[in-house]
Amino acid sequence: MKKILLIIIFITLSSNIHAENKHKIYFAGGCFWCMEESFDKVEGVLKTISGYSGGHVKNPKYRDVVKNTTGHYETLEITYDPSIINFEKLLDIYWINIDPFDSDGQFCDKGESYKSVVFFENNDQKKVIESSIKNIEKKFNKKVVTYVKKFKEFYMAETYHQDYYEKNFIRYLMYKKGCQREETLNKIWG
Repeated sequence: MKKILLIIIFITLSSNIHAENKHKIYFAGGCFWCMEESFDKVEGVLKTISGYSGGHVKNPKYRDVVKNTTGHYETLEITYDPSIINFEKLLDIYWINIDPFDSDGQFCDKGESYKSVVFFENNDQKKVIESSIKNIEKKFNKKVVTYVKKFKEFYMAETYHQDYYEKNFIRYLMYKKGCQREETLNKIWG
C-alpha cells in the first residue's frame, strides 16, 4: 500500500512540475494553418492549436468567423516551455511569419478575421510587444498595423483545421504557393 501511495505522490508531483513548465501565448497571423506550420518546428514549442480569439461570440464556428460577424480572428494557441524559449523569442518568430504592414488581412486572405493580432495577458507582455513594434517601425520606416489586444478567451477550431498542413500536405502547399506567402515574407524580412 505504501508503494502505491508513493507512486501516486511521485506522479502527482511530476505532473505539477511539468505543468509549471508550460506557458501559452496567442497570435493571429492570417491563416492559422500556416502559423501552425511555422511554430510547430520551433524548439521549445510543445503544442499548437488552431482556433479563434478576440471576438464576442462564444464557441464560434469557422463559417461564422470568416463572415466577420463574430469579431474573432484566426488565432494560434502556442504552448511552450519557458526554460527553452521565451515570450520575446516567440514574438520575434511571429513577426517574420506575417506582414505587419497589411491592414486588409494576410497574404491572399483578406477580411477582419485574417488580420494580424498579438494578444497579451499582462502589462509586461504588452510593453514587450509595444517595444517590438517600435523597433520594426523604426527599421522599416512604416506603420505596423498589427493589433495589440488583451487576451480574453480562446476557442479551438474544428478538428479538420488542426494540423491541416500535415494531413492535407499537397492541398496546403498549393494554397500557400497560391497566396505567395513565402515570396511576400522574403520581400519584407529578407
